[in-house]
Amino acid sequence: MTGRHSGTLRAAWAAAVVLGITGGSVLGGGAARADDGIDKLSAQQIADRSRDALLSARSLHLSARGEFGDHGPPMTLELSLDRDGNCNGSVDLGNRQGSVRIVKRGDDVWIKPDANFWKNQVPGGGSAFAAILNGRYMKGSADDPRLRNLSNGCDLDTFRKLVSDNADNDRGTLNKGRRTTLDGTPVVPLTRMRDGRTLTMDVAATGKPYPLRITVRGDGADAVVGFSAFDKPVPTTTPPPDQTYDISALLGRTSAPV
Repeated sequence: MTGRHSGTLRAAWAAAVVLGITGGSVLGGGAARADDGIDKLSAQQIADRSRDALLSARSLHLSARGEFGDHGPPMTLELSLDRDGNCNGSVDLGNRQGSVRIVKRGDDVWIKPDANFWKNQVPGGGSAFAAILNGRYMKGSADDPRLRNLSNGCDLDTFRKLVSDNADNDRGTLNKGRRTTLDGTPVVPLTRMRDGRTLTMDVAATGKPYPLRITVRGDGADAVVGFSAFDKPVPTTTPPPDQTYDISALLGRTSAPV
């Protein structure tokens, strides 16, 4: 089970790339502070403080949906993750290509592909896997080479590193819009043109200046990324033993990635 499933978290990392809108000087990693007057700052100052707020989060919920310009179908992702590498959520590959439930807690990982995933991602053998699992999760170790891409993607520290690595990738002029609201929350929109695309980030104008929503439009992309539930615990419920199936028993002792 290689290829597209090894990139099931690409929507999440696309969000990190989009965060290039926050490009500028790194502020030294200090704790982000609440700033209710952030709309009085320059666009770059708001972007810098927003990045610091995001990097300070211990956990968050990431929501991504749409076309990210990779010539693939629209994808949907809902994922809660934290710095300890725990995560809980799902990825829908779009166009009836299948969806996957993901749970990671400590050193254990559970994944549950649906019937469309097995049919489209494992031609010729998917129906047999689906029949064996019969709606159960595959369970394995986070150190299992077949689950490594997935396990790394579930770690908020991996996400934070990508944001930091793209901090100075600031092509294009950053513009600040007028203060407005997003689902009732005061926000300041920042906009930048990059590579033929318009990127807009809505930054919370009260409390910590978290980025709450990013949209990317143009050149094959039409997507929305949302951030919420900052510092709230990732759900701790894991699939019970009678709803799991050992990945090695299902796939054999091959090192091929899932």
